[in-house]
Amino acid sequence: MKPTRTSTRRLALVAATAASAVLLAACGGNDSGSHSAHRSPTKSASSPGASASAGAHNAADVAFAKGMIPHHRQAVEMAGLAATRASSSQVKELATKIEQAQDPEIKTMSGWLTAWGEQVPEEMPGMDHSAHSGMPGMMSTKDMAALKKKSGKAFDTAFMEMMVGHHQGAVEMAGAEKKKGAYGPAKTLADAVIKAQNAEIVRMNKLLGKG
Repeated sequence: MKPTRTSTRRLALVAATAASAVLLAACGGNDSGSHSAHRSPTKSASSPGASASAGAHNAADVAFAKGMIPHHRQAVEMAGLAATRASSSQVKELATKIEQAQDPEIKTMSGWLTAWGEQVPEEMPGMDHSAHSGMPGMMSTKDMAALKKKSGKAFDTAFMEMMVGHHQGAVEMAGAEKKKGAYGPAKTLADAVIKAQNAEIVRMNKLLGKG
C-alpha cells in the first residue's frame, strides 16, 4: 500500500521535530557546562553536603580545612572528657556546646576536601596528636594525657585553661582563612569560628576569674 501525501508530511514533521529537540539538548548541555564552574554553592557552609566547586577554592582554603579538622577533633576529644570528669555544670555545658558545634564542622570540611580531590587528615589513635603539635593552640600528647588524669575542680581549671589556648589557635587559623581564602563557604565558616570561639574564650576567662 502506497503512503498518502498526508502520512508522508506527518512523518517528515515528526523527524524534523526530533532533530530540533536533539539540537536544542546539545546546545543546552554545552551552555550549562561552560558556566558550571561559576555557579555559587546552594547549600550553607554548615551543611555536610555543601557544594565545593573545584575551581572556587585556593591553597589557603585547603590548608584551612586540613588544619582545622584535626584541631577540631582535639577540641571534641577534650570536651568528651568533661562528662565524667568535670565538677562544674557550666564546664559540662560548655563542653557539650563545643562538641555540638565542632563535630558538624569537621564533617563539612571533610566534604570540601573530598570534593576538591584532597586527602582528609587521618584520625590519630587515642590521644596521640604529635603529628599536629606545631599548629596554633594544639595540645601535645603529654598535655592530653595529663588532662585525662584529672577530675573535679582540678579538671575544670585545666580544661578551661587548655581550651582557651586551643580556641585562640583556632581563631588565628580562621583569621588567616578570612584574609587569604577564596572559597565563600570556608570564609563564612572561619568567621563563625572566630565569633563563637572568641565568645567562649571570654566566658572561660570569667569562670577562671580572669575576666
